[in-house]
Amino acid sequence: MFGLGWSETLLIAIVALIVVGPKDLPGLFRQVGQFTGKARAMAREFSRAMEAAADEAGVKEVEKTLRAAANPKSFGTDAVKNAMTDSGKRNVKPGGATQALSKERAEARDRMAEGAARKAEERRAREAAEAEASDAAEMSDEPEPDFGSRPGATPAAAPMADPAPARTTAPQPDPGAPAGTGQAAPQTETQS
Repeated sequence: MFGLGWSETLLIAIVALIVVGPKDLPGLFRQVGQFTGKARAMAREFSRAMEAAADEAGVKEVEKTLRAAANPKSFGTDAVKNAMTDSGKRNVKPGGATQALSKERAEARDRMAEGAARKAEERRAREAAEAEASDAAEMSDEPEPDFGSRPGATPAAAPMADPAPARTTAPQPDPGAPAGTGQAAPQTETQS
């Protein structure tokens, strides 16, 4: 209660033993204990009376509000919760200007959707025409086989291409040269 430790309490007890004497010491301790008990009871009663007066004045509600305002986490989440619940409770009927504006917006949206659909259809048609044109160009580049008028006829064989050009071969070691001299035989051209 007074912030006394064991060493201070022991010192007080020794001084009290010397001053009061061993006969009256138990009575003194009894009186000190009763005094401290009465002081504690009075302190409890006073704090209860103050709490009751604060409850009647509404201090707890103010304290809750102040604590909620001081706590930024709970304030933010409470504001979001209130906004969500408030939006569901509102039954706002649009006025004449709002309805006219929404009709204009709906018409504009429909015009944009029609324009987008028309552009998409034009793009598809253009891509299809380009695909047909490229297919036709590929078909015209390839010669069509002429089977003649005879059924079961096969096309004539294509003429043979020119023979492959001559190749040069890697240098071959000269059989008459000693091994490991690095001399090579002269290069010869061969046709295949």
